[in-house]
Amino acid sequence: MKKAGILFGQESTFPPALLDRINSKGHGDVRAEPVRIDKVIQGEPCGYDVVVDRISQDVPFYRGWLKNAALTGTAVLNNPFWWSADEKFFNNALATKIGVSVPKTVLLPSNVNPPDTNGGSFRNLAYPMDWEAIFKYVGFPAYFKPFAGGGWKNVYKLHNADEFFRAYHETGQLVMMLQEEVVFDKYYRCYCIDGRSVRIMPYEPRNPFHRRYAAEFDTPRHLWQRIHDDVLKLNEYLGYDFNTVEFAVRDGEPLAIDFCNPAPDADVNSVGRENFEWVINAAADMVVRKAREHVPGRNNLTWGKFVQTAAGGQALV
Repeated sequence: MKKAGILFGQESTFPPALLDRINSKGHGDVRAEPVRIDKVIQGEPCGYDVVVDRISQDVPFYRGWLKNAALTGTAVLNNPFWWSADEKFFNNALATKIGVSVPKTVLLPSNVNPPDTNGGSFRNLAYPMDWEAIFKYVGFPAYFKPFAGGGWKNVYKLHNADEFFRAYHETGQLVMMLQEEVVFDKYYRCYCIDGRSVRIMPYEPRNPFHRRYAAEFDTPRHLWQRIHDDVLKLNEYLGYDFNTVEFAVRDGEPLAIDFCNPAPDADVNSVGRENFEWVINAAADMVVRKAREHVPGRNNLTWGKFVQTAAGGQALV
C-alpha cells in the first residue's frame, strides 16, 4: 500500500477534506494521513511515498525535513528545492521569455545594507540608481513590493517619486521591486493542479475578502482559452504541482499579476463550495496518481521546463 501525508498548519477545512477524498479515491492501495514527525535523521526515509506541503513556507524546519524526504525518494508536492530558489521577480522575467504578458517590473537593492556588509560590498552597484529611467519605464501609479514576498505584506501603492522615496526608506533590508499598476476591467484567479487541470475563477480583489469569488464577468471564449493556456505554460516552466495564477485583463489582454502561490488559499469559507470541491477532487487525483507511480529511491520530484532546458543547454523557447 502507498502512503501519502499532508503537512499543514492552521488550515482547518482543506487538509481534512483532502485526506478524506484521497482515501476515498485510493481504493485501499493509497492511504493518506496527517504527517507526523518525531525525528529527522540525515538520509533516512520519512515513510511517505507522497507528501503535500501546505506550511513549509512559514516553518524552515519543515522545509529541511521535506528536502531530506525528497532526497530519499518521496514525491514532495511542491518541489521544495525549486520553491526555495523561486521568487516573484525571476518568475516575471521568465514570463517575458515564454510569451506570457506581465506588468513592467524592475528589481531594486535594499535601502539598508544587509548584515555583515558595508559600502565596499557594493562596488559593482551604481549609486544613485538611474531613478529617472526606472520611473519612466514603470510609470506611476505603481506598486512597490518585496521581490520574494507574499500575503500583501510590505506592499505600497505609490503615485509619484516623492512617495516612492518615503516608502523606500521604510523597507529597510527588504529587496523590493517596483511594478506598474494595471487598471483592469476583469480579474481572474486560477488554480493549476498537476500541471494539467485548470480552474479559472472570476475574482474581484477590490471586494471584501469574503466576496472576492462572487465576481461575475462576461468572458469571451478566446480570452478564456488564452488564460487557460498561459496558466499551463507558466506552470510547465515553473514545475509547480499545486499553484494559483492571477490575471488582470487590461484592454482585452490578460497580464499575469501573481503566479508564485505554491500553498494557495483553499479554504471553503473564502473560495466557496463549488471551487472547494473542484480543488479537493483535482488535488486528490494528483496525489493518488503520484503515489501509484512512485518508484522507491528514485527522484520523484517535478522539475519545470526551465530547469530541464537549462540543464540540457537549450533555449527557453
